[in-house]
This record gives sequence, structure tokens and C-alpha cells, in this order.
Amino acid sequence: MIIAIDVGNTNIVLGCLNSQTSIHFTARMSTDRFKTSDEYAVAIKQILELNHADLSKIEGGIISSVVPALSTVLQDAIEKITGHRPLVVGSGLKTGLNILIDNPAQLGSDLVVDAVAAIAAYPKPIMIFDMGTATTLSVIDSKGNYLGGMIIPGISLALEALSSRTSQLPRIRLDTPKKLIGSNTIDCMKSGTIYGNASMLDGIIDRVEKELGESPTVVATGGLSRSIVPYCERKIICDDNLMLKGLFILYQKNQK
Repeated sequence: MIIAIDVGNTNIVLGCLNSQTSIHFTARMSTDRFKTSDEYAVAIKQILELNHADLSKIEGGIISSVVPALSTVLQDAIEKITGHRPLVVGSGLKTGLNILIDNPAQLGSDLVVDAVAAIAAYPKPIMIFDMGTATTLSVIDSKGNYLGGMIIPGISLALEALSSRTSQLPRIRLDTPKKLIGSNTIDCMKSGTIYGNASMLDGIIDRVEKELGESPTVVATGGLSRSIVPYCERKIICDDNLMLKGLFILYQKNQK
């Protein structure tokens, strides 16, 4: 069993896996750039104990982080708990991914992991929407090459900007709107957010499909994907554990 950790700007997702399809548990905690390795070690150990994970059966770990300052902190924390120093997705790690963007070194580790997992699980070509603090798109062609994608302001980020930059719009929960055409301020914000993002995904899929010249498999992941995908008109597969599956694959690829 291994520990896989995905560090995002807002949340850290942690899971214990025996294989790509055998996930013992997943858990979320807030990303805190100011916590020490000891504080993270205590928090992670408590999560492992709450989920009845046997520390003696953990053989290693792997971390993907879009917050570079936390990579070493979490490596130290996991090593204190398990005695094994986890791998970090980045330069020097074997991925098997052929990246065709202008500067492959600029590709975020989260996008690398998503792509590796999707190529292993779904028919190519593939589009991957990862809906977190930012909504990212990754496009993989029929040969398995990573072509590039998009970076779009995330749903929570956009809502936060809307409420903080206007004097009369409140902060809202992202619940299902009563109907498409809102009849009050809160329902208008909910409808605009959900149907606006759903229409954006549908529109992007149409345009990428034209550029590729063939129909892609479309996969969505990230904490907010299940709030939006049910309202899309195009077929989109929700895979909540895509990142953890990719981390397991990369861990296996890099075992001596």
C-alpha cells in the first residue's frame, strides 16, 4: 500500500492505494503554506488512524504539488510517519508522457499526473477538465501526445471575485438552481455559475473536437466537477480519483 498526496492551492487530497482500482480511502484537508512538517505529520497520522490504515503496510508514497513550498514539508511529514521518503512528481521522475508544448518543464505536475492516468484508462484522443481553484484543460491526441490545453478561472475563484468586487452580490453556496432563468439575485448567481460553466465546457469540447478532427473521450475531475457535469449536454465522464490513480502509476514506473 502507498500514500498518494495531491497538493492543490485550496485543498490537499490524500489517499492510500493498493492498486489503480483499489483505493483504501481518500480524505481532504485544507492547504496551509505555514504549517510545519510536524503539524502535517500529526494531521496525516490522525487521518490514517481514522481510516484504519495500517502504517506497517505502507511501503512508500508519492506527492504531486502545485505549491512548491509544501513539497519538502510533506516529504518530511510522510517520512516521519512511515519511515519512507515519498517521491515528488517533477524533474527526474519517469512519466512516459510525450509533452509537445513549447516548454515541457512548465507543465504543472497535476496536469502530468492527470494525463498519465487518463491515457492508461480511457480511449484516445482525450480531453481532461480538472476543476479546482482553476479549471484546466489538457488535450491528448490519438497517439498519446500531450498537445496543450487551457487555464480558466475556477468556479470558486470567480464566485469569490463576484461577491468581493460588487457591493450588492452576496457570497453563495453552489447549490442546484431552481430553474435556468433565475427570479432572484441568489438563484441568478447559482444559475449563471452552473449553467455558464456547463455551457463553457460544451463549447470548448465542440471547438477542440473540430481542431482535432475526431471525437475525444472527455473526462472531468476535481472537487467541483460533479456540480457542473450533470448540466452539460456533451458526454463527460466524471472520475473523482483520476489524480490518485495517476500517482499510483507514476509510483510504480519509478520503482527500482
